[in-house]
Amino acid sequence: MYAHDPPLLEVAANSLASAIAAQQGGAGRVELCSALELGGLTPSHAQIALAREALRIPLVVLVRPRAGGFLYDDDEFATMLRDVETCASLGCDGVAIGVLDADGGVDRPRCAALVAAAGRMGVAFHRAIDVSRDPLQSLEDAIALGCVRVLSSGAQADAAAGAALLREMVLRAAGRIVVMPGAGIDAGNAAALRDSTGAREFHASCKAGMPCAARYAPPRALGMTGADTRTDAECVRRLVAALRAGQPPG
Repeated sequence: MYAHDPPLLEVAANSLASAIAAQQGGAGRVELCSALELGGLTPSHAQIALAREALRIPLVVLVRPRAGGFLYDDDEFATMLRDVETCASLGCDGVAIGVLDADGGVDRPRCAALVAAAGRMGVAFHRAIDVSRDPLQSLEDAIALGCVRVLSSGAQADAAAGAALLREMVLRAAGRIVVMPGAGIDAGNAAALRDSTGAREFHASCKAGMPCAARYAPPRALGMTGADTRTDAECVRRLVAALRAGQPPG
């Protein structure tokens, strides 16, 4: 992305419907995942394939085998490698990964293996950076690995609270990698974050609750139902407009 290009919004889409809504709303890229309520997990093979068929904008897939921390055992890592290979075979544009070692640093050997498996796909280092021991060192590690971007909240609960560190990350990156703020970004704070951090790419889910279409409602959920949330195209549209407000035309 060049300095004169308009800011880009990547939408974390938790389903095929959400991915299509993101595109309709003007997103520049989709990060497909499942289980956003857990921070995002790897979506199914079918979801990836259908999203690739449906989207005209770049498609990145989150590769995260389970909820919780980012220290993985051998079986989990083997699953991640196979998922990256699957994404490459389906023609995805990129994957988002993040593996840490037991001491809280980037696990460079394992991340390097994932980058190698990605081949021509771009690789993003996701918010594992925010729980690493030293996010600025982890940024340098991501650069050394050949990642094209890092997704970060500035090691805070949301990007607004982490704006100072995000600004430092953008300055440290110095064009070597894209620093993409994410977490809690909406149309109300997007322009301020853009201006305070100097970032040019942003990440949000733009999700809204969906009413249940079923005519029958069971008396008890028994732990098998939860809120249905999906990306809202109009929310995406408002956020894209907010990011571009006051910017010179591309």
